[in-house]
Amino acid sequence: MNSLSVIIPAYNEETYIEDAIRSVSFANEIIVIDSYSTDNTREKAQNMGCKVIERKFDNFSAQKNFALTAAKGDWILFIDADERVTEKLKHEIQEVLKNPKYNGYTIPFPHFYMNRFLYHKVDRVIRLVKNENIQFTGDVHEKLNFEGKAGALRNFMIHYTYKGLFHLLAKKDSYAWFQAQMSVRKGKKVTYLHLIFKPMYRFFHAYIIKKGFLDGVPGLALASMNAYGVLSRYVKMMLIQRGLK
Repeated sequence: MNSLSVIIPAYNEETYIEDAIRSVSFANEIIVIDSYSTDNTREKAQNMGCKVIERKFDNFSAQKNFALTAAKGDWILFIDADERVTEKLKHEIQEVLKNPKYNGYTIPFPHFYMNRFLYHKVDRVIRLVKNENIQFTGDVHEKLNFEGKAGALRNFMIHYTYKGLFHLLAKKDSYAWFQAQMSVRKGKKVTYLHLIFKPMYRFFHAYIIKKGFLDGVPGLALASMNAYGVLSRYVKMMLIQRGLK
């Protein structure tokens, strides 16, 4: 079977990091790329036998690309500290690594919000990939580039997406700044029409097209927060373009 390295980016994740590490204990090596945590994240990871490397955070792609230089496995699995590999997903990964048919695999992620998983809000992300000519690009919502085609795993990755309303708002605002700065660097312009129609479409897409309404009140709340995140991004772009930030 091919060997597996797991890469976990972390910053002040002492509450979550141990369970994340336990869930991938079947890997040949676990690398925690830490952004100089001020809590016990590093110590806990080291005590569990992980290889811990530290790097000052500048963007998500750079962190993961740096960690890749230390990974020795034939294949790489990327997880965050608030994510968990289930037993079913573990066995599926192990079976795939015996005879992989693709160079990368997407994993489905149901969102966790208001103490429940929203199975109508599911993202598919490439997280398992052959350790060969791979690189991340993009400051936020980074893209994993690799050679070859991607297959799809069936079993879910558990992701405790949002720790509460204030954590969700802070996360949306943080991402919005990254996205706004990246868009402005690319020369994109924002108008008042963007402020009106883009958030409306995001809500419609999440709540109607993706059937978020089937998840009840949590689905409605999350669709609203996603619309807020889009509004926040375009407001920040406007502030940057006008030299107000």
